[in-house]
Amino acid sequence: METRRRSSSKSVQFLKPTKTIPLEEDSTKASDALPLPLYLMNAVFFTLFFSVVYFLLARWREKIRTSTPLHVVTFSEIVAVLTFVASFIYLLAFFGIDFVQSLILRPSTDVWNSEDDEVENEVLLRKEDACKVPCGLALDCSLPPLTPSAPILTAKKLFDEKPVTVTTEEDEEIIKSVVAGTTPSYSLESKLGDCKRAAAIRREALQRLTGKSLSGLPLDGFDYESILGQCCEMPIGYVQIPVGIVGPLLLNGREYSVPMATTEGCLVASANRGCKAIHLSGGATSVLLRDGMTRAPVVRFGTAKRAADLKFYLEDPKNFETLAVVFDRSSRFARLQSIKCAIAGKNLYLRFSCSTGDAMGMNMVSKGVQNVLDFLQTDFSDMDVIGISGNFCSDKKPAAVNWIEGRGKSVVCEAIIKGDVVRKVLKTSVESLVELNMLKNLTGSAMAGALGGFNAHASNIVTAVYIATGQDPAQNVESSHCITMMEAVNDGKDLHVSVTMPSIEVGTVGGGTQLASQSACLNLLGVKGASKELPGANSRMLASIVAGAVLAGELSLMSALAAGQLVKSHMKYNRSNKDVSKVSS
Repeated sequence: METRRRSSSKSVQFLKPTKTIPLEEDSTKASDALPLPLYLMNAVFFTLFFSVVYFLLARWREKIRTSTPLHVVTFSEIVAVLTFVASFIYLLAFFGIDFVQSLILRPSTDVWNSEDDEVENEVLLRKEDACKVPCGLALDCSLPPLTPSAPILTAKKLFDEKPVTVTTEEDEEIIKSVVAGTTPSYSLESKLGDCKRAAAIRREALQRLTGKSLSGLPLDGFDYESILGQCCEMPIGYVQIPVGIVGPLLLNGREYSVPMATTEGCLVASANRGCKAIHLSGGATSVLLRDGMTRAPVVRFGTAKRAADLKFYLEDPKNFETLAVVFDRSSRFARLQSIKCAIAGKNLYLRFSCSTGDAMGMNMVSKGVQNVLDFLQTDFSDMDVIGISGNFCSDKKPAAVNWIEGRGKSVVCEAIIKGDVVRKVLKTSVESLVELNMLKNLTGSAMAGALGGFNAHASNIVTAVYIATGQDPAQNVESSHCITMMEAVNDGKDLHVSVTMPSIEVGTVGGGTQLASQSACLNLLGVKGASKELPGANSRMLASIVAGAVLAGELSLMSALAAGQLVKSHMKYNRSNKDVSKVSS
């Protein structure tokens, strides 16, 4: 689509205009009536306040020491009390009230160019790209909309959305301030008190700085307050990903409609065919083998012997109960399960594993680990904590420790597919599937030196379900560890297929699961939020559903490969029929 760059004289598209403050408004302040400059008055009252506090505390201690009644006061003490009251009232008036006003009143346009005392700090932060400071972390953005002033320009439409209201003169000044670098982009939420308005201003400033149009990136229709301080910093819009539905997946006697967010054609259709084959064959069965999130800090000692001493201490069953009590203080759901250690010279890696309820649990286990490290400093004062994570966890990286020991939820899911279903629905034979699985998923992966990749496309299914349900897509790396097994059963008539996944990392609370779209998908599966009956039940069920969906996806793709239908299917479902040369704006 051809895009047209708007000239810099135009204003940003924006959803919630603000009220313009007249230039003739009276700016008289209460501090103008003081006999001395404000900074001198502040210094005087600060000195008086702390001086009389120190004097009164000293007199109080002296009376207690000499058994003098506290209500017997001297003239100097009376003066000190009056001075304390007067200075307290002054400080409350000029600092407390001003502080409250700064929270509830929106700053006028002159604020953006008059923060002289913060210029040096802001310049440094801008040089660091302003990515280390959360946007408006402590600010409540749930302010009521203000009465809009007259817009400068006409409205513009994005696709079929409602017209987007343009900015006011005040917004234009802020945009220019961001472009000029005098206002950091990351601070817009905290200064404006309006998350959507901040996103719109940041978006327009970015377009002017880069000269690139963002007209294809939606801004409207998203709750920016829901991501403030927890999901994404400095937003400028959101990306649309279609969500398809797979199922019903018959798993453990229950039917599930599985949402999958993907832009890959054939993926949903293929998984849906696998669900059909499983359903017609009586359904699949899953078993949860293990449930424990891990975190592995790395510590260093002066000698390897001292590192070994801590290893023996941590692995001694007599000490586990004490360590578990310290660890479990971090959360009412965290329960320490085990500590496994590995030594590299004088460096020691401690792999903590714990249950985390319905949360994915990375933050929970990290807090528990920090508690234990602080506790160990008493007996191992020479221990130097290098990092709370030493990659022995291992998070978001392919690692043998996850493949062998597991991380998150370890699940095995199986089904027996009837021979008739293999022939009529999957369009292949039991013998062909068994042979292909051995040569592709097992031998072929071994030839490639695969680590946890003994499957056809488990990561396709895992990632699609993760995005739809608000999981961390980066954890697809270890969550897709899977070995697919197929063999003929019942005298070669039927097919036994299974997937074993040792490290499915999912949660139904926290992170992206609280966003409206992702929450709706979790609700569709019946696992939204925390389980009230049994903590952790919802996240464990979600892990089983992921494994069941992977089973369906493996079954269908392997059948397409065995029948020689893969290329034909992708040419039919994974290629656009639109003539892109005729598509214009």
